[in-house]
Amino acid sequence: MSNDPSKLPPSGVEPQAPPQPRRAAVRVPQVSPTLTYTLIGIIIFVFSLQALSLSIKGIDLPAFYGDKVNSLIAQGQVWRLFTPIFLHASLLHVGFNLYALYVLGPGLERFYGHKRFLALFILSGFAGNVMSFLFSTAPSLGASTAIFGLIGAEGVFLYQNREILGESARQGLRNVIVIALINLFIGFAPGSNIDNWGHIGGLLGGALFAWFAGPLLKVEGIFPSQSVVDQRESGDVIRAGLSVGLLFILLTAATIFLRK
Repeated sequence: MSNDPSKLPPSGVEPQAPPQPRRAAVRVPQVSPTLTYTLIGIIIFVFSLQALSLSIKGIDLPAFYGDKVNSLIAQGQVWRLFTPIFLHASLLHVGFNLYALYVLGPGLERFYGHKRFLALFILSGFAGNVMSFLFSTAPSLGASTAIFGLIGAEGVFLYQNREILGESARQGLRNVIVIALINLFIGFAPGSNIDNWGHIGGLLGGALFAWFAGPLLKVEGIFPSQSVVDQRESGDVIRAGLSVGLLFILLTAATIFLRK
């Protein structure tokens, strides 16, 4: 501290504390995650039907008619590229996927909105089942194709909005990458019966849709009352959804044609 008298405050005058930075109240979208909870409810209902069918008939009829089975898809049962999203093989299987949906869904739905979040979920699941159809001959089922799409979309959201979200975006992005890599590594481990191609396809489909249709955030308003708004146009979302869907439809059609 300097003892220079010229730099000391006048006698009897208290030194003033430096001004503190003012904080703005930034409002974020308030969207209830009703679609996430609805999807959870649908998956639980379908799994209950599977368990009931297995206990009464001795066969899992929903899975029998809805699993991803390559030969049946090639014969025209294309609904099997969508229905596996809502089917599961065991209580542990459905429990793990429901927990992941419960963790990832509400945050994404808050920024995506209900309709765009539904498009993300369905397109991701579809893309994952298409990739499984292309590269895996084993039957498969499960919402993990769509869950990996949510992981991919979360990563894209954090990256594209890193300037607004700051350090939390960078930390979150690192976590997303680690989670994805760990799960893919487990899927490729010897003896694993995990449909890793489905996971890769879901991750790719979700990331593609998010890159061109996901929220691009901007802070608007006058200090201290500001809000976060999404700059993405609805036309961009529609075009992205159609493009991603068409891409995987064409991949499916080409694969069926080449395998004949």
